[in-house]
Amino acid sequence: MPLSDTDTICNVDLKAQFDEMQRHFDDQPYLALPQRIRLLKSLKRELLILEAELVAASSKDFGFRTAFDTILGDILPTVKTISHTIKHLPKWAKDSPRKAGLSLAPSKVAVSYQPKGVVGIISPWNYPIQLSIVPVITAIAAGNRVLLKVSEFTPHTNQVLKKLFTGELSEHCAVIEGEAQLSQQFSCLPFAHLFFTGSTAVGRHVMAAASKNLTPVTLELGGKSPVIITEQVDIDKAAKAILFGKMTNAGQICVAPDYVLVPEKLQHQLVRSLCSLYKKHYKLGVEGKNLTSVISSHHFQRLTDLLADAQQQGAQIIKPLDENQSDEHKHRLGLHIVTDVNDNMRLMQEELFGPILAIVTYQQLSQAIDFLNQRPQPLALYIMGQNKQLNAHIQHHTQSGTFAINDTLMQVTADDAPFGGLGASGMGNYHGIEGFLTFSHARNTLKTGGFNPKLGLLLAQNKILIKILKWLYLRP
Repeated sequence: MPLSDTDTICNVDLKAQFDEMQRHFDDQPYLALPQRIRLLKSLKRELLILEAELVAASSKDFGFRTAFDTILGDILPTVKTISHTIKHLPKWAKDSPRKAGLSLAPSKVAVSYQPKGVVGIISPWNYPIQLSIVPVITAIAAGNRVLLKVSEFTPHTNQVLKKLFTGELSEHCAVIEGEAQLSQQFSCLPFAHLFFTGSTAVGRHVMAAASKNLTPVTLELGGKSPVIITEQVDIDKAAKAILFGKMTNAGQICVAPDYVLVPEKLQHQLVRSLCSLYKKHYKLGVEGKNLTSVISSHHFQRLTDLLADAQQQGAQIIKPLDENQSDEHKHRLGLHIVTDVNDNMRLMQEELFGPILAIVTYQQLSQAIDFLNQRPQPLALYIMGQNKQLNAHIQHHTQSGTFAINDTLMQVTADDAPFGGLGASGMGNYHGIEGFLTFSHARNTLKTGGFNPKLGLLLAQNKILIKILKWLYLRP
């Protein structure tokens, strides 16, 4: 919801926590690298100790969440990020020498990387561990202090996360809980940087609130991530990749495949293969122990409303199983494939964020590319096909935050590559060195020794110096 004037009046306790973290930063504005690394090692150690608690807490918050989704999607990438950051931080943090040029001789120029200050991080519910802690890791690695606003939808996980930040770590990151109103007030704090993961609609309000303090923002949003299947494809392998991306965490992933663009002549094969694979791997449907629940009854109802709206407008709903496809009481939903869709249907307008997969057919590849380019840039774009030239053509004629060929989701797990969107899917990057740079101020640093004859020449406006500079720089 939009911010009102009263929303800018910050919660007293929240402001006090910000002020306390600011004092910690002011007392030690440049944390030595060995101290940062020690903090990261401590955080890693606590994460490993609390693994079982995090798995159990996350399952409570979702109603039921598989250990696979929590370990592989939350804990593993978080621990991997810490290890990668510890290994590469000394290199990332080193001053970067730059060319001074003759005009600045004999001075030397470098870029030094300075902590920004107190950073605000707002995390979502769908991966409550990874999407909370990975930005914190990166911010601490850059030498900042952090206020972390966690989702109100994951109260059990939040309590375990609080255990991570005790002792010395409590002076570097504080976990904040609260409803939507507190999130609004949180965005109004004068952070040195604000990092938000969530929906595009809320991201706009976060950016508007931050602008009042000229706070720079990183927005990790979402959108409708498409899959393009080309004619030169192994349809069964493509279906495996799509099903994995759609059913992991019950499709509640910002980079989950949202809809598939497939040649019309391959639609039947694709649907048949998806159904066959689903029956094999999810044969018990919503009664199985390998299917995570939708986060809440509200979100479950939203998904069923999307299906009802599409069916009313002529879409075909294909259910791989004859039973155990839905459980309203436990808010569990199996795969629903939707064909004969059109742009008037809500499921073609909204990010699905659940186990619903829309199928759109095309005759010519150019039609599929035009279909994508007429819509906001997605956070992820997936290509399924064996023709390298066609894959390259699609890559060069489309835009997206991330891009993967013959795979889904896994591009996000690359420790040494940036992750982020563009346009409606976000701005800025994190992960790897790009994350370190996001949370650092790149400081132009000029160093001049005792021998500095250029000052005297400049003060005297020396004509010979001017002639030399003009000869060097002001010629065709």
